[in-house]
Amino acid sequence: MILFENVSKIYSPTSIALQDVTLEIQPREFVSLVGPSGAGKSTILKLLIAEEMPTEGRVLLDGMEVTGLTLGELPYLRRRVGMVFQDYKLLANKTVYENIAFAMEAAGKADTEIQKSVPEALEIVDLVEKREHFPHELSGGEKQRVAIARAIINQPDVLMADEPTGNLDPVNTWEIVRLLQKINELGTTVLLATHDKQIVDYLDRRVISLERGKVIRDEMKGKYDL
Repeated sequence: MILFENVSKIYSPTSIALQDVTLEIQPREFVSLVGPSGAGKSTILKLLIAEEMPTEGRVLLDGMEVTGLTLGELPYLRRRVGMVFQDYKLLANKTVYENIAFAMEAAGKADTEIQKSVPEALEIVDLVEKREHFPHELSGGEKQRVAIARAIINQPDVLMADEPTGNLDPVNTWEIVRLLQKINELGTTVLLATHDKQIVDYLDRRVISLERGKVIRDEMKGKYDL
């Protein structure tokens, strides 16, 4: 379970990212975070992986206080929470296979486990035939699928996606949406930050709407309605 308990993030008196946010997300939920730019969507994601620290309040993952972790404990947290970005963040000098394997190598996994798990992840994202390609040889949609495979390769409890379709055409956008649904159905909690009304309305799942750092709406079967 993810718990934000009276969380505020204040950079300066005129730059308030979050204001007294309290929310609870259950395991296996698919939650869309919506709101205009600067509403606080990305801040929520960054707080969950301790990339940012709250000014006030607590962030917990399955009872573990994220805000209280030491530097040595952060890698464990970040293996439990996969992250997908709008701009892919792939390593240009590594193949598709190597980009995905790198996440396991960084986590200290054995070669035998890597050799077993990477092909399975490639199957999930339908990129088996592209395993030896480099990022510059892939379409935008393919790059994002590699990024998703990398994010799930260590079997995280939570997958966070920050505007993952922002750079994609409509066809690739819907491929990514269906892939996120598939990952959720396999048991992973998914947090999706998006501006895309069509995606949110199509999903018909829980929607948390933010505005100026505050939660203004939280609906279990919501629409993009600001």
